[in-house]
Amino acid sequence: MSRTKSTVVIAALPLLFIVGAVWAETTVTYGRITAVNRVSQHSRGAQTSGTIVGGMIGAAASGNPVGTVGGALTGRKLGRMTSRRQSFEYTLLLDGRSTIRMVTDEAGMRVGDCVALERGSFNNLRLVDEDRCAPKMTPTPAALTEANACIKAKEQLLGADTDETIDRAERRVRLLCDD
Repeated sequence: MSRTKSTVVIAALPLLFIVGAVWAETTVTYGRITAVNRVSQHSRGAQTSGTIVGGMIGAAASGNPVGTVGGALTGRKLGRMTSRRQSFEYTLLLDGRSTIRMVTDEAGMRVGDCVALERGSFNNLRLVDEDRCAPKMTPTPAALTEANACIKAKEQLLGADTDETIDRAERRVRLLCDD
């Protein structure tokens, strides 16, 4: 590599770190819930696993292709039933001008509630005081600290790999991310 190319690469590295830091920045926006809808989310992985396990059980129990297909269909149906998760779709009016929709498993929020929408590597919705929904309200340093703590807890949950660390990370998410 020539000296000029090395200089360009070395000069560009700090810029990449700055762009990465800005991209991963957590933001907090205040808004009001304008609509709430119940939705069901499905896990494709559970349906696929149910199909495979059901097919193996059908094959082992009957020893013929018809039993394998019947077991696979039954397993898929069971997988579909167990993979449904009740969630809520909240429509938020932000800054009195724009709306967004967010799907979460957090229940109990109603139309008219003032909420903080925390966005970073993960998103979170948190009930806040009514005064936070005043026009041109900016987040306090404490609100940003709370949002960052929640997002960090969700990242730790995603990286947990043992029963103990998963349990601890789930408790941290409940404590730091719920209102």
